[in-house]
Amino acid sequence: MDMSVYRLERVELQDAERVAPLFDQYRVYYGQQSDVRAALDFVRARLEAEESVIFAAVTGEGAEREYGGFTQLYPSFSSVTVQRLWILNDLFVAADVRGQGIGPMLLEGAEAFAAATGTKGLTLTTMTDNFTAQRLYEAKGYVRDDEFYTYNLFFKKG
Repeated sequence: MDMSVYRLERVELQDAERVAPLFDQYRVYYGQQSDVRAALDFVRARLEAEESVIFAAVTGEGAEREYGGFTQLYPSFSSVTVQRLWILNDLFVAADVRGQGIGPMLLEGAEAFAAATGTKGLTLTTMTDNFTAQRLYEAKGYVRDDEFYTYNLFFKKG
């Protein structure tokens, strides 16, 4: 499908069922078992609690609406600079529409939103072998952090 028919929209609670299958595909990409119901429950919970902001690349109208990709932002803070920032936690483009400019469109939408909310900026992480994403981020001006290490402590497998 021609990317020019896609537009960026902020996902609202009533859109959760349309974005959940993409969110499920994103989770599967990162090694999780497919579970569209869990994806839908998670997306709904984040939107209901206003704990995230989701943007989607959408084409069509009404019942013909299709989602080609999404990005999800979580609010955070920088204690050092005493400013709010956004964590760009998720960005996914459906396999059948990759290479059509949807990823850059989603990033630009996230950047515009972050700037409009007066935050310090955006931060993100990606897998060390996700070279496609790394090229996109670096082309958009994101700078890889070589100064800090990331550590994780997980209490539950997943």
